[in-house]
Amino acid sequence: MRTSVLHRLYFLLAAIAVVNGQSKIVLTNDDGWAVANVRAQNTALKNAGFNVCSFLYLKNDIPHVQIVLQVVLSSPAENESGTGSSDAPPTVLGSDGCEFQSCPAGAPATGSDPDDARLNYVNSFPVTSVRFGIQTAAPPFFDGTGPDFVVSGPNVGNNLGSVVLESGTVGAACEAAKEGIPSVAFSGAGGSQVSYTTLSTPSASTTTAEVFAALGSTFTQALLATPFSSSSPILPPNITLNVNYAAATGNCTDADAFSFVLTRINAATSTTPADVTTCGSDRLPTENSVVALSGCFASVSVMNATTKGDVDSDTQEFVLNKLRSFLSCT
Repeated sequence: MRTSVLHRLYFLLAAIAVVNGQSKIVLTNDDGWAVANVRAQNTALKNAGFNVCSFLYLKNDIPHVQIVLQVVLSSPAENESGTGSSDAPPTVLGSDGCEFQSCPAGAPATGSDPDDARLNYVNSFPVTSVRFGIQTAAPPFFDGTGPDFVVSGPNVGNNLGSVVLESGTVGAACEAAKEGIPSVAFSGAGGSQVSYTTLSTPSASTTTAEVFAALGSTFTQALLATPFSSSSPILPPNITLNVNYAAATGNCTDADAFSFVLTRINAATSTTPADVTTCGSDRLPTENSVVALSGCFASVSVMNATTKGDVDSDTQEFVLNKLRSFLSCT
């Protein structure tokens, strides 16, 4: 009887491992690998549970569970904000080392935290960093495969409208989509370019980092909630999402206070084709207008990864159908 129970437990947890193991994530940004926002996001994604793979094994007839985290961070060694889709081979660190002295002067062009090999820096641009994560850093932890999804950000400051063209956070998400990996770029109003070591001290910047991280984790869980495969993808090919949060201040210091709204990147003109019909209209609000509203709102725009512009209504509808129960109206 005891052996039978253990076997049933084994197969149950093995099944859980298969499901959870599907959510393999590369995390990146443009503010640098040691900034508070991205490290808070890393923690939030791991704590969410969908990105943890559990394995049961027997030792002396006692079941043991081994947990393997399924998030790999691959970000610039230094702040590379505003570098868009720039790309260049990584180079050896200079006399200042990585940002916030997180790696020493003369450190190798790529490297990892001595205590956690899943935390990687790349001394180059965000586009270069995310490609390194997809092709080099992640596969050893993902059974030789690349990630299922890429999270870029959350950026310190919003990336709205035409600003997406120069954003390194958006550039990294677009690069992932062009590499065949569905992705999202998260950005938020406010926040500070401070070290992750400040997260242990209560402050406005810590609150912002933690709220944005919780929002990013919640959104990622919602998007990945539906089982995905090559025939049922997370997003259509060459598509990324641009998500922006209002400031985590006033009544918006709790992630549960936020509502996500489907938006467009650029304002429509008289000749712009209709958007997907939702919230009683075939014209989506702009992301700028939604984030500027009184209240706690986050915009969700569907982006062509090549042009960094808006997409047709059919593509918007794909995302709407994925997130219909998660999205709100203004």
